[in-house]
Amino acid sequence: MDKKLLSILACPLCKGELKYNEEKQELICRADGMAFPVREGIPVMLENEARTLTHDERLAK
Repeated sequence: MDKKLLSILACPLCKGELKYNEEKQELICRADGMAFPVREGIPVMLENEARTLTHDERLAK
C-alpha cells in the first residue's frame, strides 16, 4: 500500500484514521471496529464490503 495514499484515506463512516494490515490486506478503523479490504492494491471503501473486527482485534494495538 502506497504510504502517500494511506495518509490521505479516511474511514468512510467516521472519517477517522485507518491503519494498514499488510498480512490481511485490510485497512482497519479502530473507532468503528471495521476492516476494509484491499484488493489488487485498491482499497474497497464500501461499508457493505467491510467486515466487523472481532473483540480481540479491537483490543489489539
